[in-house]
Amino acid sequence: MTKIIYEIVQHDGGWAFKLDGTLSSTYPSHDAAYAAAKRVAIEQMRPGQTAGISWEDERGRWHDEISSGDDRPEVDIVDKN
Repeated sequence: MTKIIYEIVQHDGGWAFKLDGTLSSTYPSHDAAYAAAKRVAIEQMRPGQTAGISWEDERGRWHDEISSGDDRPEVDIVDKN
């Protein structure tokens, strides 16, 4: 099973959550960023429909895959603050 870890970080005069180096929008408070990360985490774990997805790897190559609606990742939020 895939594991996704969101990290709460200070960013641009506020707070954000980060996944693999990608930052969310900036939130005015730590609590707001944490709540947003929690909403996203819940959405990530929710089963859905099987669908085709496209994604870009670190070398800039695009891949097409079928994502099973019940193949959901384990999600965690790391808050070091």
